[in-house]
Amino acid sequence: MRKRVKTKYPGVTCRLQVKAGWVEKVYYIRYRLGGRGSREIEEPVYPVPGRTISAKVAADIRADRMRGREPSNALQRAALKEVAAGGRRASLAYIWREYKRQRPGLKGLAADESRFKTHLTALAGLTPDEMTTDDLDRLKADLTRDGKAPQTVKNVLGLLHRLVNFAARKGWCAQPEPSRLAFEFPKVNNIKTEYLRREEIERLLQTLDEASNQKAANMMRLALYTGMRRGELFRLKWADIDWERGFITLTGEMVNGHDTGPKSGSNKKIPLNAAAADVLRRVQGAPDASKESPYVFPGRDGKSRLSNISLEVRKIAREAGLPDGFRPLHGLRHTFASTLASSGEVDLYTLQKLLTHGSSQMTQRYAHLHDDTLRKAATLACDLFKRQTES
Repeated sequence: MRKRVKTKYPGVTCRLQVKAGWVEKVYYIRYRLGGRGSREIEEPVYPVPGRTISAKVAADIRADRMRGREPSNALQRAALKEVAAGGRRASLAYIWREYKRQRPGLKGLAADESRFKTHLTALAGLTPDEMTTDDLDRLKADLTRDGKAPQTVKNVLGLLHRLVNFAARKGWCAQPEPSRLAFEFPKVNNIKTEYLRREEIERLLQTLDEASNQKAANMMRLALYTGMRRGELFRLKWADIDWERGFITLTGEMVNGHDTGPKSGSNKKIPLNAAAADVLRRVQGAPDASKESPYVFPGRDGKSRLSNISLEVRKIAREAGLPDGFRPLHGLRHTFASTLASSGEVDLYTLQKLLTHGSSQMTQRYAHLHDDTLRKAATLACDLFKRQTES
């Protein structure tokens, strides 16, 4: 006996089939990839190891396939045929595998892996010659509908653009004509300079002294006094501290075959000022300080590095009454930079070196603070000359 019954989830039905005295349930999903007017797809949801299929799971899979987060059965079969044929058909899935294989040390590969799996699998069975601008427009619309920021949309399209160009250079497809496949990237303005006023810094420092979690407090102090990035704080080791010469070495690590060092691409050194040195000595002398871990901020086991402490630093930021939306560790790096830029005593080139920016372009976000200081100095000079002529 075979019977199709509805479930409480839209687009999900269940076929009941009696086999040898027991009832087998097979769930079917019905959806469109391109909205109204596009071809409707109906397909069964097959179980996979480690995942039991229920009506709720089938509904989640349907939603993922509608948004392009998971390929349809037809695209999955195409990918399997491609693998069986030795990858002779240059689908996006094959291009992505070769792109990774031929660029094992490429920085940002882990992030690209996540972007591909999350947002591009619906196109995995297509070749660049089969893609159209309409596919890109649907991709952008789905990402926007899911609440993705313009920068995320730009990054996903950027990865797809790189893969298509890579395939064209390899001779696997024709260089796409804009009339058929046009990449239009969203405009992004993601320069956000967070800055704490003097009274906010004073309030924060008092809250840090009273914080119950001093590991989080010390990490925030070090971010404020050195301008170190969040990841650099997490992977800081005692061996990176040169007490005698007064420097901190910022190093990277290997993740998925690529180096995650400072953004300029190699190890950098920043000065160990007196305030930062005091924080590090406080960490060394803390009752819970680990004698075995090479990391300044070790994890719970006392040996590995701390992986995350976001909840604690956000709690401290709230208790200090910092502005809503202020990102504690990242914002303290910006506060460090903004304070120096607005002092009028540090030029932008020196600030670039302190922040270990790979180019001066990133440091330019603080240029207006430096300009304000120069403007105030020029106004002061004008006032002084006026007083002299009036006396």
